[in-house]
Amino acid sequence: MDNNHIHLTLNIWRQETPSSKGFFEEFKQDVSPDSSLLEILDEINNRLEAEGKRPIAFESDCREGICGTCGLVVNGNPHGPLPKTATCQLHMRNFNDGETLFIEPFRATAFPIIKDLIVDRSGFDKIQQAGGFVSFNAGSAPDANAILIPKKIADLALDAAECIGCGACVAACKNSSAMLFVSAKVSQFAILPQGQPERYERVQAMVKVMDENLFGSCTNTYACEAECPKGISVSNIARMNREYIGAKFKTEELVD
Repeated sequence: MDNNHIHLTLNIWRQETPSSKGFFEEFKQDVSPDSSLLEILDEINNRLEAEGKRPIAFESDCREGICGTCGLVVNGNPHGPLPKTATCQLHMRNFNDGETLFIEPFRATAFPIIKDLIVDRSGFDKIQQAGGFVSFNAGSAPDANAILIPKKIADLALDAAECIGCGACVAACKNSSAMLFVSAKVSQFAILPQGQPERYERVQAMVKVMDENLFGSCTNTYACEAECPKGISVSNIARMNREYIGAKFKTEELVD
């Protein structure tokens, strides 16, 4: 190793179609410690294209840890070994010279592989769409602030809203549960006054779609919180369970 580069061996998952057999392809790469993992994949793809070979398919967008599209599994950890760090923010200085990395897609029945490192996370989109809307008029700035919200409540809602929908919670869970994701999306509205009109319909609809899209159940191992790049708390799952049970009672009251 010189002062500017470290040598890594990258075993990257290759799978040309959803039905084809996948395998790890090995790449030897000298990398800058300041490069992100996605930048290294870019470098490998540049080399593959120059050689007339098929580049590695992977997803990215903002590359700022905001959009959630970059999720990969690195040495068995969704998004890599660093806590509260998205794949696009994972830099090579966090690895040792001569280290071997295994890079693969999120593994879950609800996230079928499309190609190489890309998985189909449309199940998350369907869950969010099932959540519907909130009934309030934002209006001008003074009108939007007409409903006073205690700071503690606002902080809880913003913490839940920080979820970027990357799917690391599903990939980390032995049951491929989406409970952390769904509970964050439920919580960000359920604890605010603006989210009350659709409160009970929202949680029931989102849980129903979650189950329909083959996500597993939660058995409280907390692996989801440990691997979440935004540190979403499992306390949101408890809140969602309370919301769901409350919705069932509310529905029965309306029927009666």
